[in-house]
Amino acid sequence: MANQANEKLAPLKQLTAEQQMLVSEAETFVQNHFLDKRPSVFVISGEAGTGKSVVLSQLYYDLQSAAKSPEGRLSGSTNYFIVNHPELLKVYRNIAGRLPNEYKKNFQRPTTLINQCRKNGTGFDVGIIDEAHLLLSQPDHYNNFYGDNQLVDLLKLCRVLIIVFDAHQVLRLKTYWTETRLKQVLAPYSQQWVTLHAQFRMHADNALIDWINTLTTSGRLDPITPSFSNHYDFRVFNDAEKMHQQIVARNNEVGLSRILSTTGYPSILDGGNHYIVEGNFSLPWDQYNYTATPWAELPESINEVGSIYTCQGFDLNYTGIILGPPVHLAPDGEHIMIDTTKITDPEAFKKRPDMQAEKDIHEAKMTLMLNAINVIMKRGVKGLYLYAHDVRLRNRLFQAYKLGGQQQ
Repeated sequence: MANQANEKLAPLKQLTAEQQMLVSEAETFVQNHFLDKRPSVFVISGEAGTGKSVVLSQLYYDLQSAAKSPEGRLSGSTNYFIVNHPELLKVYRNIAGRLPNEYKKNFQRPTTLINQCRKNGTGFDVGIIDEAHLLLSQPDHYNNFYGDNQLVDLLKLCRVLIIVFDAHQVLRLKTYWTETRLKQVLAPYSQQWVTLHAQFRMHADNALIDWINTLTTSGRLDPITPSFSNHYDFRVFNDAEKMHQQIVARNNEVGLSRILSTTGYPSILDGGNHYIVEGNFSLPWDQYNYTATPWAELPESINEVGSIYTCQGFDLNYTGIILGPPVHLAPDGEHIMIDTTKITDPEAFKKRPDMQAEKDIHEAKMTLMLNAINVIMKRGVKGLYLYAHDVRLRNRLFQAYKLGGQQQ
């Protein structure tokens, strides 16, 4: 199987007019602020699938080319590409190994770069941060981060930061960000914000995108309409194994088709297999991936269930989504609710010292769960299949699907 993620994120592609304008704006921002006495920040926002990472890849290639040029303001500059996502970091390093002026050592996780700079007493000129919503916003001694906020620490080390931020992709309390929190951190610095709008991942009508956005922000279950299936394979299943069989069939046809699930099933990082069981369906969670290939592109991962941590940032052709035990139908029959007591991902919800009130913690957990649903629902380029653990929710979705004129 070809490495699809490498092909998607490699620079030197034909960008859209919107993307090319954004690259030009970012490069102008760097040139204008490179010699400022204080760091400056260029913020790129946009929903999942709007091509943010593609823009960053081209932008970093241009910056590195300028750094290697004998002339110009950026000549000789030291620049890093930073991402706190091990699977995505593999992709960028694979790309760097094939391109002039890009080196694997310049693609780093934030903790590694911060600790390296502190040890050597050095800084850097320009940093590009993909998935900045994954930066730690509290200490994490288990992962050797002893500061209070990775973004703050990186600002102390550089001249210019270019970051991608999407508040709807925040998934853990230790990386808890909102747009308000981000603006508070950036308030002392020169900054420019731009937004990407066009959806490139999902070949779906806006009606389906809007349905997902409504579900994962307000929890409201809007009607399912025939337009959901225009140019896109949208289905709801009342049998998880039947959904799995269809995903296997799609994988045999076009590849890159996987089952994904929310939390709510046994999940312990002890090296063993822990299964998601729904009736006749039974598959283990994704295994830790020691290879240089992203989890979704390993052929054997068709026999596993992907988590939010292995699929975030990646394109799949078809996804079969299991909405696990924490997700259930509200009494009004028109909304979903999150039962935070059924969350089985303790790493995501470790308490923060700056968030003591139970009400604040509960609201944050609700937001993070809805964010996770939003992220996994937007992985499929060609199709999205849904199954719900909660019987009432499953029946509600399936009936709405049939009323919408859909056929399996």
